[in-house]
Amino acid sequence: MILNKIKNSTLEPKITLVGAGPGDPDLISLKGVKALNTANVVLYDAQVNGALLNHAPENAIKIFVGKKSADESFSQDAVNKLMIDYALNYGHVVRLKSGDPFVFARGFEEVNFAESYSIETEIIPGISSATGVPGLHKIPMIYGDLSESFWVLTGVNAKGELSPDLIGAAKSNATVVVMMGIERIAEIASIFQQEGKNRLPVAVIENGSTVDEHIIVGIVDTIEELVTDHKIASPALLVFGDVVSLHPAFNRIRDFYHILSEEQ
Repeated sequence: MILNKIKNSTLEPKITLVGAGPGDPDLISLKGVKALNTANVVLYDAQVNGALLNHAPENAIKIFVGKKSADESFSQDAVNKLMIDYALNYGHVVRLKSGDPFVFARGFEEVNFAESYSIETEIIPGISSATGVPGLHKIPMIYGDLSESFWVLTGVNAKGELSPDLIGAAKSNATVVVMMGIERIAEIASIFQQEGKNRLPVAVIENGSTVDEHIIVGIVDTIEELVTDHKIASPALLVFGDVVSLHPAFNRIRDFYHILSEEQ
């Protein structure tokens, strides 16, 4: 329920969606920092680095709205209503979202809801982990003859099913970045195996750009076992494609299969 009482009628309600980047607090934009400097309220997600809250005024209200499974208090509908309540009662609300607000972050839904109440909105993009995190490991999305395009897709759709787009992605020669798919790594790998891409290079990056970052590199046939052995868990992204072979760790894999081919 939207509150009717206005705490200070001189305050102009405004909601700013700010992309916090992939995890490293230094990767937020200067414009994002300036927005936080003027925030009366900050609503932040689970994967947002807490150090970013230091950019907000000391007296700003800071509220965690990270969604947890089976917790309806942090449903998208509840978050939408909180944004409106705080904007009407306190003025400038910064909605701080990990990565980029418009890449798997429901940024459009939140802006659309705010504007339905005639509240001013602003969008400040962030570095998406989909491209930024592989880049930190010198894995490009596009490079020479290895890849001329890239896909970014969710591993699991809103129904909890594997995204049907994975089939099209696996058929392509593009770099394929899969978000929110680590729990279904076996099924995702099998889609690539069905396309005969058993030896396609794969990287899995957990907690990208943070102090807890962990990367493993392998091929489609071995990636499930590597994920299990190294206990990789969410949040993690998957990168399928020949560009992963540019990572230094792939040299030993290339050498292994070269020796194996010679022996055969």
